[in-house]
Amino acid sequence: MNDLSHAQDAQEIERMQRLLQRQRQAFNAHPYPAQRVRLDNLKRLIGALRRYQQPIVDALEADFGGRAAFETLQIEVLGTILQARHAMAHLRRWMKTERRKTELLFFGNRAWVQYQPKGVVGIVGTWNFPFYLTLGPLIAALAAGNRAMIKVSEYSPRSRQVLQQMLAEVFDEDQVAVFGGELASAQAFTRLPFDHLVYTGAPQVGRQVMQAAAEHLVPVTLELGGKSPVLVGEDADLDEVAARVAHGKSFNAGQVCVSPDYVLVAEGQAGLFAEAVRRAFERLHPDPVGSPDYTCIINERQAQRLQALLDDARDKGAQVLSCRGSGVSSRRLPLQVITGVTEAMRVAREEIFGPLLPVLEYRDLDEAIAYIQARPRPLALYPFGLSPEQTRRVLERTHSGGVTLGDWTWHVLQHDLPFGGVGNSGMGSYHGEEGFRSLSHGKAVFKRQRWFPIQLFYPPYGRWVQRLVLRVYLGKPR
Repeated sequence: MNDLSHAQDAQEIERMQRLLQRQRQAFNAHPYPAQRVRLDNLKRLIGALRRYQQPIVDALEADFGGRAAFETLQIEVLGTILQARHAMAHLRRWMKTERRKTELLFFGNRAWVQYQPKGVVGIVGTWNFPFYLTLGPLIAALAAGNRAMIKVSEYSPRSRQVLQQMLAEVFDEDQVAVFGGELASAQAFTRLPFDHLVYTGAPQVGRQVMQAAAEHLVPVTLELGGKSPVLVGEDADLDEVAARVAHGKSFNAGQVCVSPDYVLVAEGQAGLFAEAVRRAFERLHPDPVGSPDYTCIINERQAQRLQALLDDARDKGAQVLSCRGSGVSSRRLPLQVITGVTEAMRVAREEIFGPLLPVLEYRDLDEAIAYIQARPRPLALYPFGLSPEQTRRVLERTHSGGVTLGDWTWHVLQHDLPFGGVGNSGMGSYHGEEGFRSLSHGKAVFKRQRWFPIQLFYPPYGRWVQRLVLRVYLGKPR
């Protein structure tokens, strides 16, 4: 880090600390925003997104060096608006206190759960979808009545500028604040004593975030990605599956946390499937290198990482089927389908996060399930062409954050469903009602009625009523 970057990081760290105090003071002054206030916050956010459509497209085009405008509008803008509208439609019900039953022993009294905001929520966004994956947690935070501080990835500086400007138009910094900076800023941010921290990114960094948050016992929601498998049934239509997988692997050039990472096909079908995927990709992107519809790899560092994965697979005996446009020096890397994959290869073990697609074979469904079970739990799973009974077996015997049957990723855009990982792919959720609950404290409340004879539980012990209660609940002592 040069002296200028060090100074900028120091300034951001000082600003973080100062604004955390401001936000906490503001929250303590108004610890339970009314429903109308929360709705107004979400409505203003939607209005800002609509006004900033073109600046968002331009910012991501600059950050990536080429980003498909439709994909930006579809996910970053429309996806975020849909999420905010869903929260607005259901907020009244989410905010209601929930009546709960008392134990029979306390019959006649009342019990309920009251959901209250936690306070100040820290949000660490990521570079691949710097609006959707940052504003999604913000929507949950605002719906739950919290204030928020946002740390944007250093890989997306233009997006940070637009996000900061857009949010500053509709929120004071004591309600929502945005920060940039590099590694030192990110580390300082995750060590702050938030009331909750939401992190989106790689599993290895997620462990560091959790350790940093533990210093102040800050609860965390982690969305960490992983190797999301495609499981292709023996009788599936390979051309149909190939079309869905080619779209999933080329969307944002595969730089998606729920992108298909590898494919399991029946024994003897790997070559056929690889050719089908190549044809499907080339129909979608006849000229990926020169097309505005195909997104670049975010930077040279990531491009070199992907090339190293590809070289490692080739060196260890894999066959690589390159789609049209390969071989040109460009960060618009066309899809590379890899067969003959072994466990010695890095593509079999590391999350790819780019347009490389390993294809592996299995002998029967039990072997495919065992292969998935033996690996860290993924963020998503995509079964194709399975019978209802086979689907049931896969859903019951495998673990993943979410599942789309017969396609990829669309479960993520259903905002009434929770979105989050399990095990290595994360913990907690921040879509829909589950997101509201994650960023609220469910306070247990018990109200004793004045007439209830609670003194019967007081000493001296051994009175007949106490003996009767124990006999009824515990049985005759031996």
